[in-house]
Amino acid sequence: MANILVVDDEHGIRDLLWEILNDEGHSVELAENAAQARAARALECPDLVLLDIWMPDTDGVTLLKEWATSGLLTMPVIMMSGHATIDTAVEATKIGAMAFLEKPITLQKLLKAVEHGLARGRLRKQALLAEPVAVVAAPPAPSELAPQIAPVPLVPGLQSNQNFVLDRPLREARDEFEKAYFEYHLSRENGSMTRVADKTGLERTHLYRKLKQLGVDLTRGKRNGA
Repeated sequence: MANILVVDDEHGIRDLLWEILNDEGHSVELAENAAQARAARALECPDLVLLDIWMPDTDGVTLLKEWATSGLLTMPVIMMSGHATIDTAVEATKIGAMAFLEKPITLQKLLKAVEHGLARGRLRKQALLAEPVAVVAAPPAPSELAPQIAPVPLVPGLQSNQNFVLDRPLREARDEFEKAYFEYHLSRENGSMTRVADKTGLERTHLYRKLKQLGVDLTRGKRNGA
């Protein structure tokens, strides 16, 4: 089910945890000190680490801090100890440990902590996979720095090469677009003001005033549709 690293200098504790977790279907690797734990972490990142605090070479809190500062604390870590103080447990939690188990560890507490730790690890992996990847855009080519021209689909009865120059004041660009827009609909509706008003969502009086303002030839649609 999961790869779990157990780090403890007591042979009996390691064997007991290996037996319990193995019976639960997990793959368990054992380390009796910080050196072996470092080697196991370098070889493959486990899904969860059970880490004893008091060890002869390097204590568990120091190893936890070492992993955190070097960017290797990417897996949930559960601290274990039979002699640690509350301050030690709080310090380990601040560094990045997700839980603390006091020895002797009961079966129920062990399995519950392991279940929660593996669930948190899965959520962390899902969050990392869901993060958007930043894409750095290439600098624009010199030709792309010139004023942009937006082509308009060819419409029967309209100017075949109608383009809009975007490098101009907004009002002028908008008026040019609106004029082409209304001429397009007038051409399609054969100059019918009623149908154009319905298509564009304008009242007939407002539409007529708008067309006059834009200088639209009101006879053009009828001529093109004739």
